[in-house]
Amino acid sequence: MISQEMVCSILACYALPWEGTHGIPHWARVLENGRRLSAITGAKVQIVELFALFHDSQRINEGFDDGHGRRGAKLARELSGVQYDISNEDFRLLIEACELHTDGLLGGDVTLQTCWDADRLDLGRVGITPLAEKLCTEGAKRPDLFKWAARRGEEQFIPNLISSEWGIRLP
Repeated sequence: MISQEMVCSILACYALPWEGTHGIPHWARVLENGRRLSAITGAKVQIVELFALFHDSQRINEGFDDGHGRRGAKLARELSGVQYDISNEDFRLLIEACELHTDGLLGGDVTLQTCWDADRLDLGRVGITPLAEKLCTEGAKRPDLFKWAARRGEEQFIPNLISSEWGIRLP
């Protein structure tokens, strides 16, 4: 689903260092978190994977960046039908997940919840331990998954999929 060409199109619009706090390693960890969570929650994995790429793709700084989720959703709109095709309902979910991912919401469609949890489980990369009460799904609160994802964020683990699936070599 996620082609190397699509990743390159997104990166062509990315204003920050690729290896930064909100860059490629974060996207890849969110994607892997989301894949594991989707297997538990039943979320639409295709939407979760697209969310991982778009949600922080239009940040203009590594700190507070109001509106970056809406800008990421705008890029998702621009690339829809060009780099990927999904149903109208799935597209609505992707846009909502991106636009609202920083709002701290807990309820809603299981796919939205899974997207948000996949991102929140990676807060360790900025020195914040994820809190179970701020996670949406029971899957994200499972001790094994929670510890696995939180540790990877804290260690700023660089997933192999960056090179194996996306064809990108980081310094």
